[in-house]
Amino acid sequence: MSWNASLDLNYEFKDNKTLVKYSHSGPLRILKSLYPEGAAVCHNVLIHPPGGLVGGDTLEIDIKVHRNAHGLVTTPGATRFYRSKGEPAEQSMHAHLAPGARLEWLPMESIAYNLCSAKNKAVFHLEPGAEVLGWDITALGLPSANKPFTQGSFTQHLEIPGVWRELACLDATDHRLLNGPLGLAGYRCLATMFFLSGQAINSERRDLALANARSSFNDQTLHMKCGATSPNSHVILMRVLSAGVEPAMNLLKKLRASWRHCMWNMQAPAPRTWFT
Repeated sequence: MSWNASLDLNYEFKDNKTLVKYSHSGPLRILKSLYPEGAAVCHNVLIHPPGGLVGGDTLEIDIKVHRNAHGLVTTPGATRFYRSKGEPAEQSMHAHLAPGARLEWLPMESIAYNLCSAKNKAVFHLEPGAEVLGWDITALGLPSANKPFTQGSFTQHLEIPGVWRELACLDATDHRLLNGPLGLAGYRCLATMFFLSGQAINSERRDLALANARSSFNDQTLHMKCGATSPNSHVILMRVLSAGVEPAMNLLKKLRASWRHCMWNMQAPAPRTWFT
């Protein structure tokens, strides 16, 4: 039997504080709001008690961030896409940001277990002046536990409608994609860090963000491949291929702190559920 769940988050800025109201259906919710860096930024931890998705399960997350509000959403652990007997398991997140709003979308990694059929989607609707700092991290199988990703599929979708769209369809039997030098080159963790804006990012800010990204991985290329780019004036990206999740995650956390400082003039205290 499929297990479906939805969660609506609504961030508002009132009396110099970001507040969140939420509603949910099924096993998906948030813990209480946390303010480790003061009232202006509301941290929330998204909880899915079943701990993973199987074929036919769906998670639907809708986030609204109103003018001048700043929400941060993370998870306490990985999102696991388990073996499917037919129907795909799907997670879909849509974020809607008003002018001046900020969102940090920082879930822990998604793990594609062998024989899964999974779809993971994140769409950002941004008004002018709205900005998003976030990441997406995918681990294919559990190679360190001798459970490789040899059968199944994982589809990753990232988008700003009308501005930027990426669709990665990873088939475990596509050995050219997974192992070829123009594909994943044998790496089984792929990650994208992104800074997104509802209006064109000026060249000075863009160049500074790219320089910070490239500086962050100059001394961390062992067991990883990294690159930074800006495909258009609304999007800045860093790509990472890694042998495992931990080195990629550590690099993305480092870049989050750097981009928060250079793009928003903010420090970057870690959410309380992060161990490092």
